[in-house]
Amino acid sequence: MDEADRRLLRRCRVRLVGELQVASLWDALLNRELFTPDMIEDIQHAGSGSRRDQARQLVTDLETRGKQALPLFISCLEDTGQDTLASFLRTSRQAVSRDPEALVSVVLAPTGSKTEEPRVTKRDLWQPAQGKLTPMVLGPEELTPAQRRPEFLRPELPRPVDTGGFRDVRAQERLRGNTDLAYVMDADPCGYCLIVNNVNFCPASRLSLRTGSHVDCEKLQHRFRQLHFSVEVKCDLSAKQMVQALTELAQRDHRALDCCVVVILSHGCQASHLQFPGAIYGTDGRSVSVERIVNIFNGTHCPGLGGKPKLFFIQACGGEQRDHGFEVTLSSPEDRGSSSDPEPDAAPFQEGARSSDQLDAMSSLPTPSDILVSYSTFPGFVSWRDVKSGSWYIETLDGVLEQWAHSEDLQSLLLRVANAVAERGVYNKQIPGCFNFLRKKLFFKT
Repeated sequence: MDEADRRLLRRCRVRLVGELQVASLWDALLNRELFTPDMIEDIQHAGSGSRRDQARQLVTDLETRGKQALPLFISCLEDTGQDTLASFLRTSRQAVSRDPEALVSVVLAPTGSKTEEPRVTKRDLWQPAQGKLTPMVLGPEELTPAQRRPEFLRPELPRPVDTGGFRDVRAQERLRGNTDLAYVMDADPCGYCLIVNNVNFCPASRLSLRTGSHVDCEKLQHRFRQLHFSVEVKCDLSAKQMVQALTELAQRDHRALDCCVVVILSHGCQASHLQFPGAIYGTDGRSVSVERIVNIFNGTHCPGLGGKPKLFFIQACGGEQRDHGFEVTLSSPEDRGSSSDPEPDAAPFQEGARSSDQLDAMSSLPTPSDILVSYSTFPGFVSWRDVKSGSWYIETLDGVLEQWAHSEDLQSLLLRVANAVAERGVYNKQIPGCFNFLRKKLFFKT
C-alpha cells in the first residue's frame, strides 16, 4: 500500500472500527483475493473475537496487502452494501490524489447518520452542514512561516486572514502527515496515560510522606486529558502492585492507538543499570528499577505498541546527592529561588535495600526503540518538591506543555523544562534530563 493510502486509512480507522460490518465481508475479501483463508481466520480470532476487535485487526492488516488494497477494499464494501463507508473512502482518496501536497482532515459523522460525500476545498474552515461537519484540505499557503515546522520552511507568503486557533491545528496536521519525520498521532484518544502517585509510605520503609504530590497528579491528569489521552490514576501502590498495574497496561489492546504514557510520582534511589538508571520505591519500601518498568513495554510483552512512542516521566530522586550549584550572574530577580523550603524525593540510605535494587536493575532489556524516559533530576541527585505547589519538575513540565505543546516537538519541550528547572533555587539546584530512543519527532495532539 502506498503511503498516501496508508495515511488515509489510519486517519479513518476510528470510524471504520466503529461502523464496519465485518461478518458480511469475509466472502468478498476472499473472492477479490485480498486475504487468504488463513488470514481471515486470524482476523476472526483477533482479541476477544468481537466485531470491533475483528474490524480493528482487518484495518491494521489491510496496510500489508499491496498497492491495490484500498481500492479493492472499497469495492468489497460496495459488494456488501456498505455504500456509505465506500463513498466516504473513495471520495477522500480522490481528493488526496488531486492534490498530493494537501492533507485531508477527516471529521466523522455520528454512527448511523447519513453521511454526505466530502466537499474538499482549500480555503474553507470546518463548515457546519445540516448538523454535520465537512472536511477541508490544508495547503502550504495556509501556513505562515511562524507556524511551519523547521523541516518545512518555505518562501514567505502573504499572511492569511486570522483564523484563530485553527492555525496551530493546521501546522500540526501538516507535519503529522509526513511519517518519515514525525510519529502519527491521529487516534482519539491518542493512547493510555497511567499516573502512579505514591504519597503515603509504610513506617517500616523509613520513607517520608510526599506532601504536595497530589498537586502534581491533578496537573498532569488534566494536562494529558487536554492532549487527548485516556488518563487513569493509581495511588499508593506497593512495588508488586506497581509492576502489576504496568503489566496490565502493557497487555491492553493498543493497536488502534498511537502512543502510551506512564507517569510515576514517588521516592526514588540509585540502582545499578545497563541502560536506564534509577529505581522507584513502592509504598512498602521495596524498589522497582526503571529498566524493569521500561522492559514491561518492550516488543515481546507489548506488541500492540511496536513502532509507537512509549513515554515515561519519572518524578523521583535519582540518589542522595544534593546539588548546591555554582556561582553565575543572575539574569532576573525570579532566579533567586522560591519562597518556601522544598523537600527532596530521596530515600534515606538503606544498606539492606541496595542488593535487591541491583538485581532488579540488571535484568536484560532488548535494544530500545521508540522509548523516551524523562527524569526529574540527574542520576544520583535529589529531586525537589514544594509542599504547596508540587515538584519543580512537574510544575514546569505542565506549564511548558500548556504554552508550547501546540507548536513544538517533545524534545524541544523537554529542553525548555530542563532550562527552566535549572534556573530555580539558590542553595538547592536540580536539572532534569532524558534518555531518548525515539526515532522520529513527536508532536502531541492539541
